Amino acid sequence: MLHRPGAELARLTPRNNDSLLFDGIPWVGRAQEEHDKFAQALRDRGVEVLYLGKLLEETLAVAEAREELTRGVLESHRLGDALRERVTAHLADLGPVELAHVLMAGLAHEEVKPGPGRTGGLVYELMDRHDFVIDPLPNLLFTRDSSVWVRDRVAVTSLAMPARGRETTLTRAIYTHHPRFAGTELLYTPGLEHVEGGDVLLLAPNVLAIGVGERTTPAGAERLARRVFGAGLAHTILAVPIAQERATMHLDTVCTMVDVDAVVMYPNIADTLQAYPVTLGSDGEPVVGAARPFLVAAAEAMGIDRLRIIDTGLDPVTAEREQWDDGNNTLALAPRLCVAYERNVETNAQLERAGIEVIAISGSELGSGRGGPRCMSCPVERARS
Repeated sequence: MLHRPGAELARLTPRNNDSLLFDGIPWVGRAQEEHDKFAQALRDRGVEVLYLGKLLEETLAVAEAREELTRGVLESHRLGDALRERVTAHLADLGPVELAHVLMAGLAHEEVKPGPGRTGGLVYELMDRHDFVIDPLPNLLFTRDSSVWVRDRVAVTSLAMPARGRETTLTRAIYTHHPRFAGTELLYTPGLEHVEGGDVLLLAPNVLAIGVGERTTPAGAERLARRVFGAGLAHTILAVPIAQERATMHLDTVCTMVDVDAVVMYPNIADTLQAYPVTLGSDGEPVVGAARPFLVAAAEAMGIDRLRIIDTGLDPVTAEREQWDDGNNTLALAPRLCVAYERNVETNAQLERAGIEVIAISGSELGSGRGGPRCMSCPVERARS
């Protein structure tokens, strides 16, 4: 599942980009061109691409889903009664396509349709003309974070940052109401302890790593571990503390799988990254083991002699630059085949030298929200070897 960037990115301004978690103002047209090439690269390798926006439009044709999602935005306490009544009438007039647009791109102050006797009240009058009645969701681009599949079940996550909280309401509605996903069991739901998909790595068929840091809390990792064990989806989960910094917001910003026994990894943390192995005890409760070096704990859980490391960059300066530019955030399409940003020249060369084929894509605009190919994709179904 991908999300083609759209009008929600055009809502970013120097006034709001920080609060909406972007480091810059992307050129929307170029971002769309880059994303289209990314999607085509996936199709060229036999991947079926689903678009979140299209799925949402189709989901909103289901009356229950429409009522659920509109109720969600109308419950905001900042609206007030008069403006809520006006927005309710505005949304009621929209078809599924137009409503999907509003739910993703937001609704600006001046876009609320006037109606007889509906002034919007004090809240509307005191809003700046550039304020949003419904906030845009520019981070929808990063579909990895709002849901993660473990075999045939999906964890709809609980996002930590206020600017992203509403994303999972859309994702949950799609998985709950769209015919494509009929019967799908939810492994996790919004409103639980914070967990984000970028912190969840499937290291092997029965082994998961969950990063704990800026976005995923220890309580969230524990809750997800309980759910995974309860469903019999893994025998070992590695809880991996990571620095709570912008450049390392998720585990997949410092480490991603590129082969069944290899990771591309930020060298500055390779020797210090720790993991707490979590297994299921005989009493049905998770048992937390002592902290061990991540690479050692991962190899042992995966049943291999060692986990090969491919460094980001070739020297400390290049490594830091390419770490910031999502050099570690590769998307593995198969063993020894991954998608990466073309600008991370040294990291990509390192991968190629290690026998990993790299599909290099442009990302000068896509990367402005701090995310690479893995962040921008949510694998729904994987071929089994």
